[in-house]
This record gives sequence, C-alpha cells and structure tokens, in this order.
Amino acid sequence: MKKQKNLFSHLTAIERTHLSVPAQFLLDKNLLQDKVKVLDFGCGLGNDVKLLRKKGFDITGYDPYYFPEYPNEKFDTIICFYVLNVLFPEEQGDVLMRISNLLKPGGKAYYAVRRDLKREGFREHYIHKKPTYQCIVKLPFQSIYLDEYCEIYEYMHYNLRDNLRVNASNNCNCIFCNPRRNLTILTESATAYAMFDGYPVSKGHVLVVPKRHVTNYFELPFKEQSACWFMVNKVQEILAKEFEPDGFNVGMNINRDAGQNMMHASIHIIPRYKGDTVGAKGGIRYVIPKRK
Repeated sequence: MKKQKNLFSHLTAIERTHLSVPAQFLLDKNLLQDKVKVLDFGCGLGNDVKLLRKKGFDITGYDPYYFPEYPNEKFDTIICFYVLNVLFPEEQGDVLMRISNLLKPGGKAYYAVRRDLKREGFREHYIHKKPTYQCIVKLPFQSIYLDEYCEIYEYMHYNLRDNLRVNASNNCNCIFCNPRRNLTILTESATAYAMFDGYPVSKGHVLVVPKRHVTNYFELPFKEQSACWFMVNKVQEILAKEFEPDGFNVGMNINRDAGQNMMHASIHIIPRYKGDTVGAKGGIRYVIPKRK
C-alpha cells in the first residue's frame, strides 16, 4: 500500500487580524523583546509577523510554502506555533534541529502545540476541504503554559539548561550528559545533540551525542540510533555549507581498545580537506598505522 503523503497540511494556515494566543501570551509575559532579533519559523501567512512588526519588533518570517527564503543568520528568539502538529515524526525532528541551529547561544525558542485534538491522522480540513494531517505532540522541554487548546514549551540549548537532565539528577558526572556551557551546540533534537568537538581533529569537527547515558552505541534503542544518524545527515548538510570541506570521515569509537576515552556513546563527523594528510590514503581503513 502506497504511503499517503502530507501534501496539504500547510493549508491549516488561516488569515487573522489579531495576534495568535501563543504570541499574545509571550508578549504579556515579556518573553518577546522588541530589541532582539526574532524569527517566526513556519509562520504560515505571516499574521503574527505583520502584527509584531507594527509593534516595533525586529521579526523575520519563514515558511516553506508562503515565505520560502530560508534565514541565513542566527536569532535571539524563535517562535514556532502549531507547526509540529501537522508533520510526520521525521519532519518534526528536522524542524527541531533547524530551529536549534538557528538559535544564538543563550537564546530561547518557544513551541506551541495543539491540545484540542481528538484523534490523530488525516482528516478533511473544515475550510479548505483537503486532507490535512494532525498529530499529538509532546516535547521534552519546559512547559510554560497549558490549557485545553494549547501548550507552550520553552527551549534553550542543552548545555545551558539546568533543570532537565535526568542523568544530572542521578549524580552522573559524565561531561556529555552535562556539557560545558562554553561548548557550541550546533543542533539538537529530542534525543540527541551535536556540538563542536573541544579538541577538533580538523576545522568543523562535530560530535553527535545521544542524551541517554550509554557507553556502547549498540546498546541504544533502535529509534535513538536512527535519531543520531538522522542528525548526522543534518550536521553534514550544515558543515558542507559553512566549511566547504573536500570530504568527511564519519565513525565512532566503541570500548577503550577501539580508542574510546569518554565512556558515553558519540559519533564523530570529521571534515577532511585536500592536503590534510600525507599521501592520498588517510581514510578509516588506515586508522591502525601498521596495517596501512
């Protein structure tokens, strides 16, 4: 059976003459500042963008259907309202990683998701009469508002959050479970994060780290393994654009005899550049010098 595609979910956007409930809540709580750069990710028809600009906000709108010019800068605050409810799980993960990458260190993002959904799946939209997809979304971030219609989450980069890491509450001293604040988080999803290596082999060397404290990658649940490799793809895309390397080495060290020093699973993405090794043969097969 052919998988049904989510072709019309963008049609959930509607025209409004007033701020959305999440935008008004953030405004009332002084969580939206008019002196910082704000991005509305998945802004739909751009109603909140237009109304906040009238109030003096420096806000940019991005939507793949209505405002398709992708942002090329970082933002202090990012809002993402009712986007995740109309996306499949992999698409949701992609949005989380994109927003994390677009957020400045110390910045905050706010996600609003629907809480009035009675069932998940495709249904005919009451206005557009097209099959639109709706799903229930739970995020592992701090909930700052909840009623029967809507929940709002506050997000900031993993190494800047003090109250959420389960491993920290279990007296875990692993530095990957509690990454230092001065490390640059490149992107993040619900179950993994990517940071620039503190001791890089080359320019742009990144580690993808599962949030679950597991020494051996093969002990991770399959879904979390998949999420890590999904992130590797996103990291490669970001690094290729930013550093323009000539190639990549991608791999992991498992157990001390294979060179693992930090006993928390991680995946290395190492950009390679012409001339960065003696001779042409500098790949994984040559990791044991005597076996060249």
